[in-house]
Amino acid sequence: MTPVSTFADKRVAVFGLGGSGIVTAQALIAGGTQVEAWDDSEASRHSASEAEITLVDLSKTDFSRYAALVLSPGVPLTHPKPHWTVEKARAAAIEIIGDVELYCRERLAHAPLAPFIAITGTNGKSTTTALIAHLLRVAGRDVVLGGNIGTAILALDPPSNDRVHVIECSSYQIDLAPSLKPTVGVLLNLTPDHLDRHGTMAHYASVKERLVVASDTAIIGVDDDWCRDIADRCEAAQHTVVRLSVERALETGINRRGTEIYWTCLGEQRSITDLSGIPTLRGVHNVQNAAAAIAAVSALGVSNDDIREGLKSFPGLEHRLEVIGHIGKAVCINDSKATNADATEKALASFSEGIFWIAGGRAKEGGILPLHPYFDRIEKAYLIGEAADDFAKTLKGHVPYVISETLEAAVEQASHDAQASASSEPCILLSPACASFDQFKNFERRGAQFRSLVEALSGFKPFVKG
Repeated sequence: MTPVSTFADKRVAVFGLGGSGIVTAQALIAGGTQVEAWDDSEASRHSASEAEITLVDLSKTDFSRYAALVLSPGVPLTHPKPHWTVEKARAAAIEIIGDVELYCRERLAHAPLAPFIAITGTNGKSTTTALIAHLLRVAGRDVVLGGNIGTAILALDPPSNDRVHVIECSSYQIDLAPSLKPTVGVLLNLTPDHLDRHGTMAHYASVKERLVVASDTAIIGVDDDWCRDIADRCEAAQHTVVRLSVERALETGINRRGTEIYWTCLGEQRSITDLSGIPTLRGVHNVQNAAAAIAAVSALGVSNDDIREGLKSFPGLEHRLEVIGHIGKAVCINDSKATNADATEKALASFSEGIFWIAGGRAKEGGILPLHPYFDRIEKAYLIGEAADDFAKTLKGHVPYVISETLEAAVEQASHDAQASASSEPCILLSPACASFDQFKNFERRGAQFRSLVEALSGFKPFVKG
């Protein structure tokens, strides 16, 4: 844990007592803060009480008593309307911050030179964050990984000059971290997302921009207009910027040629590595993730040899194009995290042919019609859940399909059919393009069941990670 000493002997309100909220309250208490906490959920309040956190109904308190409101990132700050705690804090003229901000203040107070890599973007954050941490560990660095991925930032060991914090940051966390100033800031891409919480795309982009504009080194993917404009502004302000693109040639920056990643400096090219043959980094989107990770660790002095070794041994992330193993000649891929068509597009684009696609669940707006350009890669589809009938209408006349209804039936049917494929390595792909809520509590449960079903098949051979 990182005790928060910067509010020692002060009274602070904490609202939102999920996993990170309880850790935040405990970290403040450990640093000598008087914490008064609350949550609208009775279950969350019960968990906090069991953790010996003082509960006070903040709706009935005078906020001028507090030095700050520490807010869970899941609580609306601006849109669709500010939460009632936000309105009370603003009326009392106290600051509104989050757990990432508390970490930043501890770092500034006790170890201002501690290496800190922060990663954001609409897509690819988690893979890039995990890959950066993996590359640093391969290079022998002391690394802690957390934030929006896995462990709450204040649950990690404290910042120190010989420990690297690798932190995934959501837009909500950035919005609550005014003093965020990483050693290396990574912005991968920007597409419309979370606009219910940010109001407009311009506001969403401006929040993401804060992470890189304050960084010592800013690494920015420039394959969308929003990020190109941000990179231009950072350079105009004399910040150190590394541009990367997987779509166009750059005069200076990091590029790709197929699966090869290379540096370009004033038109001169130098190859870094080739991702071909690395099953955990399939697809153009993973070339972008890898390029960003390479730039980030290079900024901390990791050698190309360590980078190449780390890329080869990267185990990947659960439920994100996760390689489970083989059934006969067919590779089995768990992409349960793909809860919409945009995410599934990246999976379908990662295989040129022979896809035995398991899809369905509770459909998102737009269905799977945007995936039409990839239909010729799909050998057969197995449709499950509430979306099965609608997906069948979209596929009819383009892709052979069967309405399997359940994941169990789909896995059995796909594994049988894949063995008769003419493809040298057919792919049994769970990439649902749907929410899981009709049949599963969450995408993790869905992916775990897929893994269990595949592992139970006769002849299953597991993928050896790393």
